[in-house]
This record gives sequence, C-alpha cells and structure tokens, in this order.
Amino acid sequence: MRIVVLSKPVPDPAIGGEHLGPDDRLVRSGASAVINGNDEYALEAALKLCEAHGGEVTLLAMAPESAPETLRKGLAMGAHRAVHVTDPALAGSCALSTTRVLAAALRTQSYDLVLAGVDTSDGAGGIVAAGVATLLGLPYLSYAARIEPDPAAGRVRVRRLSPVGYDELEAPMPALIGCTQVLGEPRYPSLKGIMAARSKEITALTLADLELEEPVGGGVATSRLLSSHLPPSRGDTQVIREPAADAARAIADFLADRRIV
Repeated sequence: MRIVVLSKPVPDPAIGGEHLGPDDRLVRSGASAVINGNDEYALEAALKLCEAHGGEVTLLAMAPESAPETLRKGLAMGAHRAVHVTDPALAGSCALSTTRVLAAALRTQSYDLVLAGVDTSDGAGGIVAAGVATLLGLPYLSYAARIEPDPAAGRVRVRRLSPVGYDELEAPMPALIGCTQVLGEPRYPSLKGIMAARSKEITALTLADLELEEPVGGGVATSRLLSSHLPPSRGDTQVIREPAADAARAIADFLADRRIV
C-alpha cells in the first residue's frame, strides 16, 4: 500500500513564542516547529497499516524552507520519504490556497490512501483535508477511529466518530481519511530511526513544479484577519476555604445572589 500523510510543521504548542506581526500574520521565526499533533496520529496510523499490509509512507508538507528539519522526525518515526512544497509566494496563504497546492502536489504522487489530522494547532480550521478530497474527486472519510483497508478488493472501511456513537463507512481506494487521536498514540523515534532519517529522501517542489492554473499564496488570500485583541483580564476571585458544610452554603448563597440557582 502507498500512503501519503499530510504533515504540517506548526509552532510547538508546548513552548509557544509565535505572535502576530505588523501585517497581522503569524510570525513563526522565533518559535520551535514540530509536526502538527493530529498529523502525528495520522502518521502512526499509516505506519501501522504499512506494517500490516506492506507498502510505504510518504509525508507531504506545504511549509517554509526550514520544514525539512521538522519532517525528519516523521522520517525517524518510520516514514519512507517526504515531499516538501515551498515557495516565497506561499507565505500568508489562506485555506483555499493551501488546499489547491496540496491537491496539485498529490497529483504528482501515486497513492492508495491519503491520511490527514482532523485539524491543525495553529489554524484549527479543519477544512483543508475535505477541500483536497473535493478537488481530487476522492472519497472523504472523516473522524476515523479505525481504518480497515482491503487492498485486494481496492476498498477501505472506516469506523467514524459521530455525535451519537460510530458510523461505518466504506469507499473505493484511493480515498482521503481524516484521522482522530483514537487511532493510537504516536510512537517515539528510535535511535536507529533517527540515524536512518538522515539519509531518507526529501523532495522539494516549488509552485513552478506544480503548474497550477489558479493563483495561490498570500497575495490572493481569500480570508484575512480584520482585528485582534487580548482577552479581558481575569476579575477578582473569591476562594472559599471553610469546612465542607459552610463552604456549600457559601457557594449556594453566591449562586443565588446572582440568580444562577
């Protein structure tokens, strides 16, 4: 099986450091980058599928020039190769441009499945994967909690999280699957994997290589930030340290005074 995993480098949520610049775009230069957390779960699912059925896993990222350093972790986890789309014109891209670029990059690849995290920690839009599937005419199976491909039959079955439990979805391959964290905790790269990642191929593509018909990038962004502000400061707090019975009465009085109960 040939699986492509959409893998976006994002500012490390555990460290922070990103902020909005004068142009209201996210400044990433001072923040450490990591593979988007939900994309790591998608990668783990892809690696397990290849371990069970054979094949290879390719990482695909649209990201700044520094992305290969981040993608090496995915390669160390076990991905076989990576494709990195980078171009100065892509700075400030909106979701539509990102969708078009990733779809064009996928047209240069051979695959049976495309896996992606349900959203990204820096954007949280959760719409790019569905957009890519639409542009490529692929079945889109979202919120996957279990993935069961049948390579011989050319079909894939997904157990999908829903508000009332689970849905069972089935589609022909190739297909694009939105992955949830229920699929399993990402593995840690082994020393052997880290050493092997140094020699694994990362193919760099530019916009010229993709031959896009539609304009893309920050210059034609279809959405922009209109304003931003800090949340209001937290008001005064009241800490109740009385014995349980007295504390319960104090809380009940507090809620009653505000007509909450």
